[in-house]
Amino acid sequence: MTKLPKVEKIENKEFARRLETRTKRFALEIIKMVSSLHKTPEAKVICYQIVKSGTSIGANYREANRSVSRADFKNKISICTKEAAETQYWLELIIESGMGNEENVRKLHKECSELLALFSSIHQGVKKST
Repeated sequence: MTKLPKVEKIENKEFARRLETRTKRFALEIIKMVSSLHKTPEAKVICYQIVKSGTSIGANYREANRSVSRADFKNKISICTKEAAETQYWLELIIESGMGNEENVRKLHKECSELLALFSSIHQGVKKST
């Protein structure tokens, strides 16, 4: 296995730090959005699901960055990808049902789509290198 140049390692660490911050910020925005929704029985179900999946993205990414093996990292990134896809689904339901502030939820959906693309790309990169 070839070693990465030190510059690349620093860039990777900075990327990881920024993505951890970004996923935490996303989780906080999900929590804020959910707290603003009316608490109808159906909204409560969706709120529960989206808080679980939306906060799980960052938690699993943080775990991935502290993984003990390449296989562990790959598994955690896979979970991030799945949770981002699930969160995207719940956001689409909120938009299409008219439950939340459409502009705000669309911004969250855009960010979720970008996170999903990032984690899918990371996952593909890990798959190719193993």
